[in-house]
Amino acid sequence: MEKKKILIIGSLNMDMDIQMERMPECGETVMGRSITYVPGGKGANQACAAGKMQGRVAMLGCIGDDSFGERQRENLAAAGVDVSYLSVEKKVPTGMAIIYIDDAGNNHIVVVPGANDRCSVDYIRKNRELLEEADYVVFQMEIPYDTIFYGIREAKRLGKTVILNPAPVPDDLPEDIWGKIDYLTPNEKELCRLSQVTGDRIEDYERGAWKLLEKGVGNVLVTLGSIGALFMNRQEKYLVPARKVQAVDTTAAGDCFHGAFLTGISEGMTVKEAIWMANLASSIAVTRKGAQSSLPERTEVDTILT
Repeated sequence: MEKKKILIIGSLNMDMDIQMERMPECGETVMGRSITYVPGGKGANQACAAGKMQGRVAMLGCIGDDSFGERQRENLAAAGVDVSYLSVEKKVPTGMAIIYIDDAGNNHIVVVPGANDRCSVDYIRKNRELLEEADYVVFQMEIPYDTIFYGIREAKRLGKTVILNPAPVPDDLPEDIWGKIDYLTPNEKELCRLSQVTGDRIEDYERGAWKLLEKGVGNVLVTLGSIGALFMNRQEKYLVPARKVQAVDTTAAGDCFHGAFLTGISEGMTVKEAIWMANLASSIAVTRKGAQSSLPERTEVDTILT
């Protein structure tokens, strides 16, 4: 079976990773242990993850005319991503994320959008052929909302499978957008905010997912970190457990999950099989530092699967 095409429309950042023993309290100064620069951005991370998992993936997004943008382009191309349609923006820097990581592997992230803010509706229109050729069209929330909503509407009009990873989580979505989303993929905090359901039990997450299904979403896939992933639609629900590992850095865990999941369903796997593979890929990523630098190759995941 020929692999279907994945188009990811989203952000590209350079991540500045700062390692520290623990997160500072408000007003407190904590000494950092090290600082490294690693290509990141939710869109680019998911594209890179899918590329390393041997998916057929192209990306639309904007980078600055600087060394960070060039490094991002080179890194994605090396992973097998089609980067020929990326836009290089003049007089604006490549986006940046400052990521604080403690010894437990937890992270706090501050994003400065830079060139990502130039990812416009006109840019998507100019590259309409990629939308037409794609089977799966994927969005996150780190580029302008107008562009995301235009892309979702146009992709659905073209009959594509639409995936929205609502991160960073918006306050809400336009009413007509809910019914155009085939897969909504929040983590547990994003799910609770979108659904306005509180609690931290699986039953609470199921209630939240059901509220989003009632808004018109086709399927809800909730990433739950070390617990695994919860899948729900109107016909079924199940929890796919995570592989137990000692986490070092969870920065790109969710993006790794998305890239692997997308690759799985593009190859004809069942949703449950694709989630299982995505959980395994994420379990490898969290044992390594950095965003794209932590993402596993397909051979590494297949070794665990077999």
